[in-house]
Amino acid sequence: MHIPDGFLGPKTWIGLTIISGTLLAVALKRFKKDELEQRVPLIGVTAAFIFAAQMLNFPVAGGTSGHFMGGVLACMLLGPWTGFIAMALVLTVQALIFQDGGLTTLGANIFNMGLIGSVGGFFVYFTFRLLLWGDRTRPVAYALAAWISIMLSALFAALELSVSGTVKWSVGIPAMLSIHAIIGVFEAIITTTALMAIWRTRPELMMLKKY
Repeated sequence: MHIPDGFLGPKTWIGLTIISGTLLAVALKRFKKDELEQRVPLIGVTAAFIFAAQMLNFPVAGGTSGHFMGGVLACMLLGPWTGFIAMALVLTVQALIFQDGGLTTLGANIFNMGLIGSVGGFFVYFTFRLLLWGDRTRPVAYALAAWISIMLSALFAALELSVSGTVKWSVGIPAMLSIHAIIGVFEAIITTTALMAIWRTRPELMMLKKY
């Protein structure tokens, strides 16, 4: 899902870089305003866990592979704004050190995975829990949010590639969604397992522990 350099047109990657940079500035400002500095250790641990987990790839289909994204996990532990910051940090380190995603497309990857996938998945969870309250629905909500977070990220990546003329939308969107539907299952399993373990043992670590 990490888009490499050269796969997006200049208008697309420049526009998404501006959007991601602006939203990151807003998130950092809100971070200071909310006085969440005391959560810096948890932010570091969360980002480190996601970074390490993303290094582990698993085979999917047709020679492709996938890896854990961790956006919903980050947002559930840190809140949507701080989770977005953590994901942006992870994606930046991956691009700079491991060339996992390009530098020109970093803004697009942060937009797709850090914002649309992570924050979007968080609000899927929040909406589901408002509609169906009760502890029995908690793991279902985690799994659903994690799976949808992957599908949203893949959809936007495919749309950007089609807008840039890299691949036709009629080919790119079905291909991306079919592969990532499988990847999303692994995302859902890992996210649900991790969050349920934290909720049962250390619920105070979760930003929305009452939910």
